[in-house]
Amino acid sequence: MKKLIFSFVAVALLSTLVSMDKKPVRIFLAGDSTMADKEQRAYPETGWGQVLPSYFDNNVVIENHARNGRSTRTFISEGRWDFMLNRVAKGDFVVVQFGHNDQSKNKLDRYTTPEDFKRNFERFVDDVRSKGAVPILCTPVERRKFDKDSNFVDQHGNYPNLIRQVAKEKQVYLIDMQHTSMDFLIGAGNEGSKQYFLHIGAGISEKYPDGKVDNTHFKPEGAMQMARLFVEGLQQLGISELTGHLKPASKVTLTYTTPLKEIEKLQNTINHGLDEGKTR
Repeated sequence: MKKLIFSFVAVALLSTLVSMDKKPVRIFLAGDSTMADKEQRAYPETGWGQVLPSYFDNNVVIENHARNGRSTRTFISEGRWDFMLNRVAKGDFVVVQFGHNDQSKNKLDRYTTPEDFKRNFERFVDDVRSKGAVPILCTPVERRKFDKDSNFVDQHGNYPNLIRQVAKEKQVYLIDMQHTSMDFLIGAGNEGSKQYFLHIGAGISEKYPDGKVDNTHFKPEGAMQMARLFVEGLQQLGISELTGHLKPASKVTLTYTTPLKEIEKLQNTINHGLDEGKTR
């Protein structure tokens, strides 16, 4: 009997030690406002990266470095890319999604030429691989825009194609969230899709006391749908190191990332007086 008890104790102790030795899987996010964490007073505005922990178990740690208004150019020039990269280690995953601000020719504080946009994505891939980490590129999620006949209107031009080109040339993981988000919005329809975006009445948000109609940024419901599309992309790619930590659908509940205070100390060159929520 004593031998049996000892065996149970030994197995339990071994399991505990293995569990303690197991390092968490880390995902780093680099992107713009559609992915970013939001300040409390901006609620219900929510980035899809902000709610990504909702889909993973506790063995996955997500660092969200995405910030409002950033393009590939300013994410680099403000030191945000280097700051994040210095935290990345071998075996980590780095998700990169830009495009909304790079294409904004009327916003000189963030515009990036197509040539530089492609070069920046190439740099992102090379830098991540140099750390022994795994890059995952994402095309930008769609803005909500329908014409007078309720036909969907794309807003991104050729920028998503440049990301696809880099992914193909460098043989890197790609999750095509432009296409999947477009299909989702078309399925929801012109009216039905409004519920996922920042359409809010007066008196609801501290940041927008008079209300807001914004077809770029999400409410929590929309952010959760975009995060779901990302997770489905991981499943299609078969990245077992990540998909093995996905929660069952019945266990998915709204969970937010823990913001890094150090990020707020980085340089800020973006003029937030320019509304990045407007469509062209």
